[in-house]
Amino acid sequence: MTTSFYSNGKLLISGEYLVLDGALSLAVPTVYGQSLSIKTVPGRQLIWKSLDEKGKVWFQEIYDLNTSESTIIKATTTAENTNLPEDTEKVSSTLRSILNEAKKINPLFLQGEEGYEVTSALNFPRDWGLGSSSTLINNIAQWANVDAYTLLWNAFSGSGYDIACAQHNSPITYQLKDKNPIVKEVAFNPSFKNDLYFIHLNKKQNSRDGIATYRSKNIDLFKELPKINSITQRIITSTKRKQFEKLIDKHEAILSEILDIPTVKEQLFPDFKGAIKSLGAWGGDFILAAGNKNTASYFRDKGYNTIIPYSKMVR
Repeated sequence: MTTSFYSNGKLLISGEYLVLDGALSLAVPTVYGQSLSIKTVPGRQLIWKSLDEKGKVWFQEIYDLNTSESTIIKATTTAENTNLPEDTEKVSSTLRSILNEAKKINPLFLQGEEGYEVTSALNFPRDWGLGSSSTLINNIAQWANVDAYTLLWNAFSGSGYDIACAQHNSPITYQLKDKNPIVKEVAFNPSFKNDLYFIHLNKKQNSRDGIATYRSKNIDLFKELPKINSITQRIITSTKRKQFEKLIDKHEAILSEILDIPTVKEQLFPDFKGAIKSLGAWGGDFILAAGNKNTASYFRDKGYNTIIPYSKMVR
């Protein structure tokens, strides 16, 4: 018997960093995501395989489920890891942490007499920053029959907006109130979406480093949160591209002042005729550009070849 799950990737349009402290944020699930298929097999082992967007194995490991401990451990005989990344042990440790936290929440998870062959498959490159971890966590949460937000916060940290995107098939607003996620689907389908593009900056940004920088700042949340909340609400209802551009420019200016970091437009694209916004952690992954029919050519000429129109990225 084979069971399958799927979770959407994510992009945070507004509220980055401040979403951690209760800002109203706009997020969109992507057409890209990650699947998880589970097949029961004889024996008390968990045989794990992770595939990249080309169907190639980038990680595989075997875990022993037949232990006297309440946690799973790596088997003494592991899967063949030829030509796999150097961070294999880090990936293995992270996966064990997620699975063990799921077992703590639901002690019946991975109990019984059978074993499992598990295949996790991405349909986007790992360095795109669309949520390879959050989609995995949401898939495992579904498999383990546990709350995905609890699993995220027990195993790692973060606001949880990425989990919300994994579970929804339309744009959402996300807000933490008293540490509880408030998620609402919204009708964000801008008439000017053909002028919007997502461009990958050819490097992956570590969200934890970005959060650490944010946390090191002395931020007046009473002053800044209402600004971001208002921008988010106005972005959702914006009907003209120029209005949208002014809003994301204003959002960038606020975060630039908070983080004491120049905006990505100031750093890399000062001659771009339009507006540019960082998405999520500043300094890598995707940016959003509002421009015109020449936008793709502009970024391609500067060496950025991963350019995805809004309608081909967002669910």
